[in-house]
Amino acid sequence: MNTTSIKIKLKSFDHRQIDAAAKKIILLARELNIETRGPVPLPTSRAIYTILRSVHINKKSREQFESRTHKRLVILKVLPTNQKLVTEKISRSQLPAGVWIEIEVS
Repeated sequence: MNTTSIKIKLKSFDHRQIDAAAKKIILLARELNIETRGPVPLPTSRAIYTILRSVHINKKSREQFESRTHKRLVILKVLPTNQKLVTEKISRSQLPAGVWIEIEVS
């Protein structure tokens, strides 16, 4: 049978929230009898910001902050007839706050 793949990319600052969202998507896919792959952990991107503690004096006194963006990839193998239904169900599902979702159909 000819199947299309739906790639769902999840991003979040908190790894627990992103794991909960991936688990919820996989459970939703199992309810619909869809073949799943993942969640595949993608590389975590780090952003480090250095700020002067005192604006006018003490150039050597600095403070560093870091934000990490965790990413996961879930791949669903769907029949072309069910593709629209599945993407709507996933986009309408209640995911934890702070989780960004990108859906790519190929």
